[in-house]
Amino acid sequence: MFAVIKTGGKQYSVAADDRLKVEKLTGEPGDVITIAEVLMVGDGDKTTIGTPYVDGAVVAVEIVEQGRARKVIAFKKRRRKNSQRTIGHRQQFTDIRISEILTGGARPSKKAAGKKAEKPKAEVKPKTEKKPETAKVAKTEAKAEKKAPAKKTDTPAKTLFTAPKGDADDLKKISGIGPAAEKQLNEQGITTYAQVANFSDKDIVRIDEAMPFSAAQIETWRDQAKDLVKGK
Repeated sequence: MFAVIKTGGKQYSVAADDRLKVEKLTGEPGDVITIAEVLMVGDGDKTTIGTPYVDGAVVAVEIVEQGRARKVIAFKKRRRKNSQRTIGHRQQFTDIRISEILTGGARPSKKAAGKKAEKPKAEVKPKTEKKPETAKVAKTEAKAEKKAPAKKTDTPAKTLFTAPKGDADDLKKISGIGPAAEKQLNEQGITTYAQVANFSDKDIVRIDEAMPFSAAQIETWRDQAKDLVKGK
């Protein structure tokens, strides 16, 4: 038995136990969801074509993984305009396994495989009255806790680089860096042309992994920053 389903604007021919990657679906790994946009159902010599969907037919799928595809680089350049832009994009996807192909309004029989049974709740013991001496000790401890200064647990987030002392440069003079990108770079300690000009290949890889900029884009910034440093 097979079916043709539609999800994420694309059509797929599927059968039970097939595994495929589709555009992102809502759910967690282990969840079983249904896809109601079934365009065709085939069972042996019998084939039913929907108008546009087959009435009462659904396909139950189990979410195996939520992930992101490899980065795709889009590069745009305008001749004789001193304008170029590089954008990196990683498309989100959902890895699914086909559980059942159902017709006639049937409901999925399989449950989510990845969900664990709930633990039984612990019994609540009845409260017992405190003895007078115990109550006094508890009050003394409570007063001591109030007097003791509260410990600070919040620690500032680490940045990729340490910003140098002195005035920051206008990074927007580098083609491809706008106000939003400049703010993101400053938050990571990147504030001067000299820092950008001295990026090593390892630095570029770190920035590529931690920030929404591609390696090719950062290399272009490095070349422009070298010229700006020379012109100072």
